[in-house]
Amino acid sequence: MSAVPRFTTALSGLPLGLERQLLDKSVAIEHWLRSQWLEHTPPFYGSVDLRNSGFKLAPVDTNLYPGGFNNLNPDFHALCVQAAQTAVEKICPDARDALLIPENHTRNQFYLQNVATLARILRHAGMNVRIGSMLPGLEGPMDVDLPDGKKLTLEPLKRNGNRLGVAGFDPCVVLLNNDLSAGIPQILRNVEQPLFPPLHAGWAVRRKSNHFAAYDDVAKDFAQMMGIDPWLINPYFETCGKINFQTHQGEECLAGYVSEILDDIRAKYKEYGITEEPFVIAKADAGTYGMGIMTVKDASEVRGLNRKQRNKMAVVKEGMEVHEVLVQEGVHTFETVRDAVAEPVVYMIDRFVVGGFYRLNTQRGKDQNLNAPGMQFEPLAFAEPCSSPDPDDPDCVPNRFYAYGVIARLALLAASIELERTESAADEPEAA
Repeated sequence: MSAVPRFTTALSGLPLGLERQLLDKSVAIEHWLRSQWLEHTPPFYGSVDLRNSGFKLAPVDTNLYPGGFNNLNPDFHALCVQAAQTAVEKICPDARDALLIPENHTRNQFYLQNVATLARILRHAGMNVRIGSMLPGLEGPMDVDLPDGKKLTLEPLKRNGNRLGVAGFDPCVVLLNNDLSAGIPQILRNVEQPLFPPLHAGWAVRRKSNHFAAYDDVAKDFAQMMGIDPWLINPYFETCGKINFQTHQGEECLAGYVSEILDDIRAKYKEYGITEEPFVIAKADAGTYGMGIMTVKDASEVRGLNRKQRNKMAVVKEGMEVHEVLVQEGVHTFETVRDAVAEPVVYMIDRFVVGGFYRLNTQRGKDQNLNAPGMQFEPLAFAEPCSSPDPDDPDCVPNRFYAYGVIARLALLAASIELERTESAADEPEAA
């Protein structure tokens, strides 16, 4: 297991207080979470990007199509398998055949290793697995070489009536690892097999603002149970619609929310005696891969974007134009690994934490997005830490990881509520 990362500032006062409270109330926390899962169904899987400033530990993004299973510590593969078995049993107890539909990133070796890892997890969970690709022009099976010397076979996705499969294979369950940034293809609509995550979990429908609205509710309920200020685990946010970065449309809305959130952060910093410089993150309300994101410390910065900055913010993955922007409180990360700024990413299958890693970036600062060129990954074994904290030992390595697991599961619960609220929107987008 990797060591606990080094903090660039001393952990004292409030930071220790928050971590201490999470540890001291671990029994109440686990009971509370268990009661929540009786009311809400967790997504099949998910990953949560966290930021730990010492004085604040909060999620800044939740991905419902996680693409980094290859970055998890292989020692905890068995935990992934057990969690996958639980998830599949809820969907179809007799499931024997599973179809995995990936992104079309055939040249991204890291992503393909993620697909291979996911397939291995499902196979060890007791299912025959085939990879059904929507890659344009794919007419037959295609073997892709992986860095470890193994091969991944992609087969053309086919539809027979209302059932998805590949040649000679009619699966019980369909698992998407494609976030549908380009829209919902007609081939995926009105499928009779269980399809997870549901289509409205993709970026054709999903909005980060809906997720953080659900998280705001979860954080308030959790904080009331804990007797803490919800701000300690929850970033402020607002949303601007009808943005056009090329024509400057919506600039004043963006600048106004930047000023408002910065003022709110300053008030909280003053309340807690925090001397750090506040900042906000402006990012596309839909989309992933770290695209369409900028750090802002003053409203004037969003009024004076140069052409390069506007182009960077205007388009995200799959060429999707940005017209809605989330303005989110920036959370510093004071964690470092090998002298690189780092943030924890927690992976879950069903309601279980199954692993995680630190995203490192030597080219970025404590107030910047780390999901950018230059990032590296440091695997962490979250399994033991997230279930075995030791409140009586302040130097116990698992303790901080337990806190990560708690906040990540709060974000996963928010994702469950978010999907419940947006289910009716699944048929709204046009077919891609």
